[in-house]
Formats: sequence, C-alpha cells, structure tokens
Amino acid sequence: MTAKKHPAAADAPLSFECELPDPPEKVWRALTEPELLAAWMMPNDIKPEAGKRFAFAGPDAPIECEVLEAEPGRLLRYSWRERPGEDADRLPAFDSIVTFTLTRTVSGGTHLSIVHDGFVPATRPVVAVAGAGCGLSLDARKNPTAANAPCMMLRAA
Repeated sequence: MTAKKHPAAADAPLSFECELPDPPEKVWRALTEPELLAAWMMPNDIKPEAGKRFAFAGPDAPIECEVLEAEPGRLLRYSWRERPGEDADRLPAFDSIVTFTLTRTVSGGTHLSIVHDGFVPATRPVVAVAGAGCGLSLDARKNPTAANAPCMMLRAA
C-alpha cells in the first residue's frame, strides 16, 4: 500500500498484532536488550527508561529515538526521528512514534501489538511491509537471527 494509491493511509497508523508463545517478560527483553533487539531490528543502544535517548544504526543514517514510556513487560513507546543520510536526495526526513503493547494471554504467552504512528504531517509515509508475521526468535543468544520477524520498511515519499 502506498500513500499515493490510498491518500487516507498517510494519516493512518501502521498496526500489527500477533500472538507469541513466549511470556511478556521474555518478549520485553527482545524489545529492550540492545543485543536481542539488534538481532531482529538494527544495532542500537536502547535503555528502557522514560526520557532516555538512544539510536538505531539505520541503513543511511542513525535513527534518533527517545523513550517516552516504559512499563516493563507491558508497554514501550518511543519517538522515532529518521533523517536522510548522505544520499538525502531520495528521502525526506520524518518523525513518528512507535508503541509496543504486551498483554499476557490465557496460555501464558504474549499478545503483541505494534503501532507506528504520529507521522509528521508534512510527510506522507509510503509503506512496504514484507513478512509482517510476528515469529520473533526470542532465543537470540543461542541464534542471533530472527525467524520470520516483522520486517517493516518505512520511508517518506
């Protein structure tokens, strides 16, 4: 889906939900421990405390973030400020908010909700989502690769 084909999508959040067999405590670690998060996302220096700044090593330039809310095992929300790198001709910058909500399921697993929204109004996101399944490999210490991890590529048009 692109904003050009679906103009309303520019203001709509990107939302993904899935059920994971692992408990919220384990999923929390995959979202907040730098080496585990890097296994399925990007290298980073996250510290899951409100007000802490961190960065992802983005493909073109660092993605600057700040933790807005952190409730261990339940909620992680951070700002996402992506600026174009040296090849700035192709993509403008954009700011947004990423929210992870974890809820324990009856079976002891985790219902994971990921919402990426709050895009700066001046930009219209074009979204390409590949493999939006949620099969995160939470045993990244044994196997540092993600298995069918949500692979979201967000860029401004």
